[in-house]
Amino acid sequence: MILNINYSLVLFSFSCNDLSVISEKKVFKYNEISEINTLDPIYSRDLAHVWVVSQLYNGLVTFDTNMQIIPSVAKSWSISENKLEYRFNLNTNVCFHSSEFFKKENRRVIADDFVYSFDRILDKNNLSPGKWVFNLVDKYYSTNDSTLIIKLIEPFSPFLGILAMQYCSVVPHEVVENSNFNKNPIGTGPFKFHKWDYGNKLVFRKNDNYFENNLPYLDGISISFIKDKNTAFLKFLQGDLDLVSGLDESYIDELLNDNRQLRESYKQRFKLKKTSYLNTEYLGFLINDSSIIDNNLRKAINCGFDREYMIKYLRKDIGQPASKGFVPNGMNSFAKEYDSYKYNIELAKKFLENSKYQGQEIKLNTTSSYLSLCEYIQKSLSEIGINISIEVNPPYVHRQMVASNKLNFFRGSWIADYADPENYFALFYSKNLTPNGPNYFNFNDSKFDSLYKLSVSLNDLNERNKVFKKMNDIIEEKSVLVPLYYDEVNRFYSNDLSDFKTNSFNALLLKEAKKNIK
Repeated sequence: MILNINYSLVLFSFSCNDLSVISEKKVFKYNEISEINTLDPIYSRDLAHVWVVSQLYNGLVTFDTNMQIIPSVAKSWSISENKLEYRFNLNTNVCFHSSEFFKKENRRVIADDFVYSFDRILDKNNLSPGKWVFNLVDKYYSTNDSTLIIKLIEPFSPFLGILAMQYCSVVPHEVVENSNFNKNPIGTGPFKFHKWDYGNKLVFRKNDNYFENNLPYLDGISISFIKDKNTAFLKFLQGDLDLVSGLDESYIDELLNDNRQLRESYKQRFKLKKTSYLNTEYLGFLINDSSIIDNNLRKAINCGFDREYMIKYLRKDIGQPASKGFVPNGMNSFAKEYDSYKYNIELAKKFLENSKYQGQEIKLNTTSSYLSLCEYIQKSLSEIGINISIEVNPPYVHRQMVASNKLNFFRGSWIADYADPENYFALFYSKNLTPNGPNYFNFNDSKFDSLYKLSVSLNDLNERNKVFKKMNDIIEEKSVLVPLYYDEVNRFYSNDLSDFKTNSFNALLLKEAKKNIK
């Protein structure tokens, strides 16, 4: 929740002179349909805000295009033998953007700036949704200007990846304490804040003092806030926007041919890039031994419909059938050799015969965006005698009902908060039963819990993957959920752009992007 932000203080008008200054330069232009209501990184909860604040700020570490953790403000780090102490050595050449609140130019980042930034996340008055990041942190402190120590309560191998989240960006106390930080966002990123006409346009300019040599190449970023997708798409076709991310029904057939490739008529102007996205769509069950939805019925549902057909005809080849377990493609532990959740009508019928099910109506809860998928599954399962009705809920109501264990059978999705398989398996850990965590299934298995604890204590990826495989086997045997598909992102962008990169987080990586001016 984000409170007490005075939006009136961030409203600006753009003069013709402002616009002419950037119009002739290499400016990356994109549209954001979602509302941006803050530029403070401690509130960067969703993708729209992450895209924006990632241009302005840096943390200790970050992820590259291959989802590997790489240095950012921290040039190196070490982890103690007991895996409880993380020691970060900071790059002493990192400076904040210029500000009237600094006593001198080139205000360098020091370790105490991270201590201050982390304190802001934990300050209950700030209501940061990123407070959970420090759940396992015992303490953090600086030993000198270039050394930061973080100590954990217990070993947790995904912790380094969690620190790459935008919540953990470094900010200067002088600006936060002496101004409206939303009006004067000062970070260390490749771009710096310029203007914000709230609800209409947001403009960043190149940071000429960025610590990575010769970067960025772009002169600026311009973000519009057109709510109508068709209008935004028309702007893209007219060359007023450089990017369209995602495929909407209103224009998918305009851009793509029957093979889901870019039409020849557009290849001279645009490029299409497909990237795996760390999101798994699924149907979930509230596990209850007395329920008619027993393990055999759950298994019957799992193999009673064709995921490949669903992807090809209902998803128009966007994404991959979820046949490798719950962890999606794009994650380090994605088990390419693993093969399950196959369509098998005869096996589904055998499971159904061995279940408690006697033809009762089973209600599947969903939202309108996924109605067609649920109707397909409903029809497929009716052919083997499973009677499913569908209830469509508003998104907010649906999320609340799932989180409060009020739905026995529901559609859900899990987008990774950080790039570690633990983030997916945490949904089945008994200590994360709602309302304490995201275990919406009421799943409690002592063997799984033991394996989960082991997985977060190991650092060797090969050893962890062996444990993840065992955890995945338990989830499949218990049929806790029905994985549907692993998502992907389709990006259409101007041929004028080069070195335009992303990763499985669907990150907007612009510091190395280049734009040709015709």
